[in-house]
Amino acid sequence: MSSSLYIDATPDEVKNAKYIHSTMQGLHLLTCKNSPNGEKTQIMLEELKELYGTAFTTTIINLKALEQKTEWFLRLNPNGRIPTLVDNSQSPPYTVMESAAQILYLSEVYDKNFELSFKDSFERYDAYQWLLFWNGTGSSVQQWAYFSFVAEERNPGAIERFEKEAERIFGVLEIHLSGKFSGESRDYLAGKGRGKYSIADIGTWATIKEIATTPLKAKLDECTHLSKYIERIAQRPACQRGIGKSNAA
Repeated sequence: MSSSLYIDATPDEVKNAKYIHSTMQGLHLLTCKNSPNGEKTQIMLEELKELYGTAFTTTIINLKALEQKTEWFLRLNPNGRIPTLVDNSQSPPYTVMESAAQILYLSEVYDKNFELSFKDSFERYDAYQWLLFWNGTGSSVQQWAYFSFVAEERNPGAIERFEKEAERIFGVLEIHLSGKFSGESRDYLAGKGRGKYSIADIGTWATIKEIATTPLKAKLDECTHLSKYIERIAQRPACQRGIGKSNAA
């Protein structure tokens, strides 16, 4: 990483993050409020904090003011998007863009006991598959939400297209969790038997939980195993803290 990662305009809370905690752990997340992508990484950080005491800090980026397109931010992430993770405990500081990559980085570097991953290589590949499946196809759910609720001009064709794809994705997850073809239902996406809570679930839940408050909830309710899966993970304190629920302090 270039020594010019930080400039005068870089907020002190970002470039000096490693000095905030006596542990000298300098993980710093740049994110925004109510972003499922940002919540994925924050949940991962909260889980690591609960497991190992891993310290981290955050900066809330003002997207409307295009703070993510300023020079100081683009030096951290040339894509100009949140979330962006900076590990100031590395020398030089190391940056990671893309939430799935951030989850994998945190898993490999900070989860030394494989509490959120797997020692067994095939179980680990299992987790990678589901993490990347959602990272690639889960965007259809977000696109449906955008065209349904955010876009200034209504586009029925786009809404229909992404709604059908979202329903297909629900079906994929329901097949896997129900054990339709394996003969054994699952509690979590990856791991032997009924599975183990892992990075695969962290990468999936933060986005799919949002469906419970939209018109697609009726379709989601038809997927009984998926619905129970969403409710199950919602009980985790780290997940509640990661999405900013005030009662999860």
